[in-house]
Amino acid sequence: MRLARVAPLKALLFDLDGTIADTEELHRRAFNQAFLEFGLDWDWTPQLYAELLSTSGGAERIGRWIDRQHTPAAEKARLRKLIAAVHRSKTRIYGELVAAGKLAARPGVRRLIDEARTAGLRVGVASTSAAANAQPLIVSALGAELASAVSAVVSAEQVTRKKPAPDLYELLLATLRVPAEAAVALEDSSAGVAAAKAAGLYTVATPSRWTVGQDLRAADLVLPYLGDATQPLEPSLATALGAPWLDLAVLERQRAGARPTPRASEGK
Repeated sequence: MRLARVAPLKALLFDLDGTIADTEELHRRAFNQAFLEFGLDWDWTPQLYAELLSTSGGAERIGRWIDRQHTPAAEKARLRKLIAAVHRSKTRIYGELVAAGKLAARPGVRRLIDEARTAGLRVGVASTSAAANAQPLIVSALGAELASAVSAVVSAEQVTRKKPAPDLYELLLATLRVPAEAAVALEDSSAGVAAAKAAGLYTVATPSRWTVGQDLRAADLVLPYLGDATQPLEPSLATALGAPWLDLAVLERQRAGARPTPRASEGK
């Protein structure tokens, strides 16, 4: 089959939390510990936190939670004044949790980043997490040597609008000096996919356990994970891709439309 003409691939752009590593349980624990520090009787269960993840940004998540409380307006106003301080405590606690243990990258992430580095592609990270947490997390998940392959990291503090707005990806593309048509975004959430597509990026979604129920139909390719030798894709997806995992060659075929795009089971 003759491939469509597409711009040569120059960069892979990764979301951080949930895409490079499943960090959301640490975030959830950090939020709950921060609430305790401020005497707030809030407990974000895994089910509740999965729901709140549709709001991008930790401070925004707290604000959304306050909006849902059945309390007088004056109390809500008081709680809103605490958001910045609570979020700072959460960020500190989360950093401590990351430093205390090893975070494993999701299947295939290390392999694909290493392949990109070998091929001379640039690798960037668009993180909705605080900048103070981003680099330690990348090093923890990838290891110091492979983390050096990441050319640029941008975080939510650097833009006015968070995902699903395209600002983070537009800033990352500008930082890397790569046009959108020459890059691929890898995401795990509906807000992230919307941000990447709004920035004009071909987008691969690999939902985590926290986002598997979200609507990811806007993504160009949906897989449960990228896959590697220790955890290849299930046979039906491998057959559709023509390979047991997503590598650069498969990605180029997908971008060119040489094969039908397989789609893993996802929330509708």
